[in-house]
Amino acid sequence: MARDPVLFVDESHLGRHVTGLERITLELFSAEALAPLPVEAVRASGLRGMITAQTMRLPSRLLANRRALALCPGFPPSIPLTLFGDRVVPYIHDTFLLTRPQDLNWRARRYMVPAFAFALKRLRWLLVNSETTRAELAAFARPDAEISLYRPRVRDVFGIAGQAARPRHWAPGETLRLIAIGTVEPRKNLRAAAAIVGALRESGLDAHLDIVGRLGWGDEAEALREFPHVTLHGYQEADYVRERIAAAHALITTSHDEGLGLTPLEAQHGGLGAIATDIKVFREALGPSGWMIDPANPAASAAAIRARLEQPDALAGMAALAKRNLERWNEAADRDRAALLERLGARLAALR
Repeated sequence: MARDPVLFVDESHLGRHVTGLERITLELFSAEALAPLPVEAVRASGLRGMITAQTMRLPSRLLANRRALALCPGFPPSIPLTLFGDRVVPYIHDTFLLTRPQDLNWRARRYMVPAFAFALKRLRWLLVNSETTRAELAAFARPDAEISLYRPRVRDVFGIAGQAARPRHWAPGETLRLIAIGTVEPRKNLRAAAAIVGALRESGLDAHLDIVGRLGWGDEAEALREFPHVTLHGYQEADYVRERIAAAHALITTSHDEGLGLTPLEAQHGGLGAIATDIKVFREALGPSGWMIDPANPAASAAAIRARLEQPDALAGMAALAKRNLERWNEAADRDRAALLERLGARLAALR
């Protein structure tokens, strides 16, 4: 008997903490997000369960139902799953698995890197989160691959939209509070943010850095604890993060590399300006609303931040630019979703 068409969505990587990768999966690939297309989530518990789901359960689902597609919005599709070719569609957040091996833990090097490289050589349709990722991915994908944009709509995940109505102020003599949000791991380069705040202090400006996010692999957390002007808050629920954002004057992100960098966009819902590494992806996401810096030069970055802050109504200007930037981004994301639903619907209809 013929099976009904269905989109199997790999949610096996979802864990106890909902960080950026997990949030994208839940928001862009849920039954609600892909409605009216038929969606069935494939979930698991623990590392062993995740690997089993990705290497055995998902391939067996496609084998049993020839009218099904598999969407992989988190980890790269496993090698057994990739063998199903055009019935597998990955969502790719960045290329750092191939470009920054020095920032990977052993699990990523052993499991994710081979699967990612194998998929890029064989799959013909890839989804990406930004123009930057699309351009970088073209160097690794098969020559005839179609790389489609599916940018996430930026929601007010922290419930901070009301903060945008209360203008932020900073005056000389007041403590400047910067916040960084994200997993504490080497690629985020949070030591650079700490060094920039240290340079601000050396210039005579009282400054402090709050870091909110899960403590990941490597010795980053230990190194950051050595800075007296840094507070590590660890992973926190939305209410706690909302309080820290309310107390901040600006967000700072000093990542070496990102596929998108969703957090600076999300913080803009609260009228919070973003100080960001001057790299292509942040220029794409933030446009003129971002204050671009060079994390490799803490003294110059600190001087640039201070010069901007000392301009009249600097923080109010950041908030106005943030509002316009969010509108621009979300309009583009809505167009991406409409195009994807049409394309997936046609793919399912063709599987007869």
